[in-house]
Amino acid sequence: MITILGPTASGKTHLAALVAFRINGEIISADSRQVYRGMDLGTGKDYADYVVKGDKIPCHLIDIAEPGYEYNVYEYRRDFSAAYKDIVSRGKMPILCGGTGLYLEAVLKGYGLYHVPEDQQLRDELEQKTHEELVHLLASYKELHNVSDLTDHVRLVRAIEIQSFLKHHPQLSEPEPGPESLIFGIRYERTKLRARIAERLQSRLQKGMVQEVKRLLASGLHPDQLKFYGLEYKFLTQYVQGEITYEQMVKLLTIAIHQFAKRQMTWFRRMERSGMRIQWMDGILPEEEKANVILEQVNRIV
Repeated sequence: MITILGPTASGKTHLAALVAFRINGEIISADSRQVYRGMDLGTGKDYADYVVKGDKIPCHLIDIAEPGYEYNVYEYRRDFSAAYKDIVSRGKMPILCGGTGLYLEAVLKGYGLYHVPEDQQLRDELEQKTHEELVHLLASYKELHNVSDLTDHVRLVRAIEIQSFLKHHPQLSEPEPGPESLIFGIRYERTKLRARIAERLQSRLQKGMVQEVKRLLASGLHPDQLKFYGLEYKFLTQYVQGEITYEQMVKLLTIAIHQFAKRQMTWFRRMERSGMRIQWMDGILPEEEKANVILEQVNRIV
């Protein structure tokens, strides 16, 4: 398998499509928000990125869940396995592409497949604790990397529920071997990435990102459900609800996306420290040159 990762706005999707076009491959998305139908501009889906010389490259695991549903890493690992086997069975090359570190690690490290049931008794006990007590409790189970678990109460309780379950079922924590993969990363010098993020945000706003949020709210989604997805949906919902001005929304969202990109790179560096070899490419290289780097490496082992 080939894996192409990188922070938001790094151009990894179209690069993956270009590689897929040249190697008879199909893409498997590793993006925790692009799984949702109708959440397109806010999650950065650009269907044009999958078109190379008039051919649309197949992409799996986007548009597979309804907005409001809380898709999770267990379901992703399961769905990835099915997509991977399907692609390989047809003699094509799977290309894993995305920026959600947890999903990438779930595949590359072979996280075990398990379903953690709700524990109502534990949830009732946790509701009696303060936010600080919950964070401290989660930290007693594991090293804290996923910041969103710490800021959202529902996610925090669920994270503790999962860790408590695994403590009593340690055999489920054992990794299952995942497919071997060449891993390539795209990175930019910080000021260049910031410029790409700002340009991309303005483009998405002009294409109707505000209208997309209004449509999702009109479809019956509660504002808190949209805010749950963070970043664009959090600040755009606040703007639509009249909680902040348009100018405040753009400023706060730009800052949040920059911080998100920084956290993504921190996650990728941690993946490297854990033993994964990521072959980094400078984002300013022409796409064809980046594709050639990947294909040269693939040809050495195929």
